Amino acid sequence: MINFGFSYVGLIYLIMLFVPNIIWAKKKPQGYEEYEKHENRILLAFERTGEVLLSVLALIFKDTNVRPGSWWIGWLAASFLAMVLYEFYWLRYFRSKRTMEDMYSSFAGFPVAGATLPVLAFFLLGIYASNIFIIISSLIMAVGHIGIHLQHRKEAGIKSNKSRPVRIAIGMALVVTLIPIVIAVCISVFFIAKRNINYLSCFINPSKGIEEQTYVDINGQKQFISIRGKDKTNPVILFLHGGPLSPDSYVTYTYANSLIDDYTFVCWDQRGCGRTYIANDDKTNSTVSFDQALDDLDVLTGYLCDRFGTDKIIIMGHSYGSLLGARYVYDHPEKVSAYIGIGQFVNDRLSVISEYEDSMLIAGSAGDDTTYMTKAYEAYLEDPNYHTSDEISAYMAQYHPSPDYSGLVMTALESPYLATEDLQWFLAPQTEDEIISLEEGLLEACLTEDLTTQTDYQVPVFFISGADDWTCSYRVMTDYAEQIGADYVLIEGAGHSVQGEKPVEFVSAVKAFLKDI
Repeated sequence: MINFGFSYVGLIYLIMLFVPNIIWAKKKPQGYEEYEKHENRILLAFERTGEVLLSVLALIFKDTNVRPGSWWIGWLAASFLAMVLYEFYWLRYFRSKRTMEDMYSSFAGFPVAGATLPVLAFFLLGIYASNIFIIISSLIMAVGHIGIHLQHRKEAGIKSNKSRPVRIAIGMALVVTLIPIVIAVCISVFFIAKRNINYLSCFINPSKGIEEQTYVDINGQKQFISIRGKDKTNPVILFLHGGPLSPDSYVTYTYANSLIDDYTFVCWDQRGCGRTYIANDDKTNSTVSFDQALDDLDVLTGYLCDRFGTDKIIIMGHSYGSLLGARYVYDHPEKVSAYIGIGQFVNDRLSVISEYEDSMLIAGSAGDDTTYMTKAYEAYLEDPNYHTSDEISAYMAQYHPSPDYSGLVMTALESPYLATEDLQWFLAPQTEDEIISLEEGLLEACLTEDLTTQTDYQVPVFFISGADDWTCSYRVMTDYAEQIGADYVLIEGAGHSVQGEKPVEFVSAVKAFLKDI
């Protein structure tokens, strides 16, 4: 991405580029100066512009450096291979008679290899770094540099010495080989462009603001946090993701971009999931529990208060995160200036009852057979556990279908903040049993915690839910809000993840609540 910093890989590439060219300047093919006189000025302008841009950009973006474990490392390997072939091309030339034909004969299957190989290397380096500036600069360089040398090659009358059938066979083989590569490159460049555009659309000036992805030592684990804000003196919002174990820091930009002018927005991959899970050795989540989560949250809150020089922060929790947040805020009002619950969890049993009653009304109106749904409901009431809860939810889903979250995949792929570790997390638990095993320490809390016993919050409380949220029933939430005297907003056309489904309305509601805090 667009992360400034010294690139040792860029320096190595520039050395590999400049050294042979310095030697070549003294060992040009005989008569080469005559061809230089006829160089197209437009192509020359492209070449010079590309050279200057790449010479600078290759050094100032640290994302071009080696990142062990990155799934994009293959692009760097292919890029470096192109540079190595470039060096061998020059070795062949310097050991030859150094004629125009020696300079422009193909090498390793690459035509005008002295021009195409370095351009290819920097282009692939740009893909590896997910940096659209390097990619565009390499394309500018390609137009000028390759164009000029193709012009020289044509003027010199250099043609392939292979027979026509051989050339056709080689061409067909290259087409077959290159098609999947070109498709992969086009897809990669498309998403890189989208990611860069999304990043630049909400650029943060580092002299005043903060944009940081880092790890903090919390109770014996390195835990990942993302911090974004345009003014470090603004109030801090700590967002607690749901799930449990469903980190989403890389997609929060869809609504956080509209908050970071006025707030420093912090996301946290909680213990046992996401980048935190990948960074630590506890792969069975043996240390994950609700009490531990509360303790971790307390340490992180203290860290944020110390770092930003404040006594209190704003807690914002979604789904399971709203359970965690509400419990913490209730116990530690001295560290919290306000609490915002999104898709607020109150009581799992009450939520299931609420959804079941509404489902029965809809089913009755439609004349549906509800025998199996009723049996699943009774099984849940008798023994509320993950399996009985999942079974009754499956029956009720036909009456309360979830919103279409297919766009979330594109949102993630276009995110400037998506990293290899995020993808690794989603591939870590494969089966339902494995997922349950990792969440076991938190699922019990989701089934047994009851916030209706918490009525006297010492901080301002605000709830936001979708008007179609049955995962954490909006009806249970509104009853609870009225019980404790909290403000709330229902957003029409949204389900459980209102912040992602209706980001404009969500941000408007948040700002309206916080303006007087």
